[in-house]
Amino acid sequence: MAEDRFDTHSTVSALEGEESATPSGPLKRDLVAGLEKGLAVIEAFDQERPRLTISEVAERTGLTRAAARRYLITLTHLGFVSQDRKMFALTAKVLRLGQSYMHSARLPRIVQPELHKVAYTLKEASSAGVLDGNDVICIAATSAGRVVSSTLQPATRVPAYCTANGRVLVAGLSPAESQAWIERQSLQALTPYTITSTDRLRQEIERVRGQGYAAVDQEFELGLRTISVPLRNYRGDVVAALNISVHASRISMEQLTDQCLPALLQAQAQLRQLL
Repeated sequence: MAEDRFDTHSTVSALEGEESATPSGPLKRDLVAGLEKGLAVIEAFDQERPRLTISEVAERTGLTRAAARRYLITLTHLGFVSQDRKMFALTAKVLRLGQSYMHSARLPRIVQPELHKVAYTLKEASSAGVLDGNDVICIAATSAGRVVSSTLQPATRVPAYCTANGRVLVAGLSPAESQAWIERQSLQALTPYTITSTDRLRQEIERVRGQGYAAVDQEFELGLRTISVPLRNYRGDVVAALNISVHASRISMEQLTDQCLPALLQAQAQLRQLL
């Protein structure tokens, strides 16, 4: 397993095997700037700031205030945004965008049955994710009757630098790409155990690349321990990551590796024939 070189991409479309127009990307004249900016406005809303003013949207997206106002008015007209005086918020209609991916994409449909099997064999929560910029997006999950974290559900985003799935996916980048990725991160101490040193994170990513799996002890959330392996397609390219998450009070890191890694490796081998 350690001999396989990780090779992954940072967008969901690339992880689905879609090809870009050219190695350097599409021509500018072929892009629809309005669509790009409209999606940026939707992405400006998050858990910390679910309600925003026009000025705040402009600041978060780099748009002028006048442009941000037009996009918000358009999105409100289309039903994706609601307005309450000077405040704007996303509506449930935005979920259609995520549902379109979850219902049509091949990757979640293939991963979910094997993920379900692993979780219920071990009686532990399991999830699969892909790398999107600085975060990991969950594309499939099951609790197997154990709720260990609210983030273990499809469509949730978590930081990649302090999670097992994230480190597996970053290790899947080329050494130059992973180094550039690490240097872009703002390493915040989410718990007392979080690695916040760039050098230490680089060493950890190298260790993950060498051993073929990542194990994280309460760096993202106190009481949460996770172990993850890469999911490769038939060419050997990493297309996602699969993990097991447990309560720290029940299982030590040594037990986590001994008890859960073999099942994850078996699932990895099974899925490689299908991806």
